[in-house]
Amino acid sequence: MKPLKIAIVGLDTSHSIALPKLMNDPECPADMHIDGLKAVTCLRFETPFQNKEGLDKRQEQLEAWGVKVTEDFDVAVADCDAIMLEINDPAYHLEYFSRVAAMGKPVFLDKPLAGTLDEGRAILELARKHNTRVWSGSSLPFSPPLVEAVAKMEGDIMIGHCFGALGTAPAGDSLIWYGVHSFEMLQRLMGVGAEQVQAVDNGVSVVSVVNYPNNRRGVIESIRNAWRYGGRVQTAKQIAFFEVDSSKLYYNLLLAIKAFFLGGPAPVSMEQTFEGLAMMAAARKSIETGKPVAVEKP
Repeated sequence: MKPLKIAIVGLDTSHSIALPKLMNDPECPADMHIDGLKAVTCLRFETPFQNKEGLDKRQEQLEAWGVKVTEDFDVAVADCDAIMLEINDPAYHLEYFSRVAAMGKPVFLDKPLAGTLDEGRAILELARKHNTRVWSGSSLPFSPPLVEAVAKMEGDIMIGHCFGALGTAPAGDSLIWYGVHSFEMLQRLMGVGAEQVQAVDNGVSVVSVVNYPNNRRGVIESIRNAWRYGGRVQTAKQIAFFEVDSSKLYYNLLLAIKAFFLGGPAPVSMEQTFEGLAMMAAARKSIETGKPVAVEKP
């Protein structure tokens, strides 16, 4: 069986190199290589997240792996089986999703879903209109220590706590761009149904408390310039701690992408991904108003 041909849209993110490496690099270790996928093209364009010099270096690496890099959108998507939207700047996500949604090809839209709630809703509406097979998400919820911690729990999970990094994004809302990892980790612990968020920026971190039905709570601490991720999950009788193992994050993510591209169900629904974005938007509004903010629905 021939490998699926993958078009990469965007080159301003390290993911545009990290994921093709696992498909195309002949020197990739055997326990990291993923058969059945081959990156064939990449659409290049500048954003505030990467300048020309950085793009040139990434293009050189992709071309060494046999990937055709182009600035022509039609050329990039002309001969592919599936599309990965790998664009760091979420302000471009709606624009490029609108260009691929009607192509009848499965799409992975890298995190975050969008830069604003209105743009996130528009992406969901396009996906529904064109019946696009698409999913979007962070790699961190697929970390085995997190997955194993949840699997240990018996009964209802009452408390989920996640911590992660908060840096300064070159453009847009840093809480959305960095916080997406921790907020989507919390979703893996607690599921969907978040009702309200109250957040405080204490200078060192942003602490967001998320209310769920039945007195369930989520806590997210987005810590400035602390590049580790982890947390705890707790029922009435059990507790498990976890720290994210970053060594195979891209590998685990690409396995999920491959299964989806081959016809499997999306591991995360677009509605769940939108709820994560809505939680972050509510946290930002809560910081500004000093009040709890309801989590908006799609």
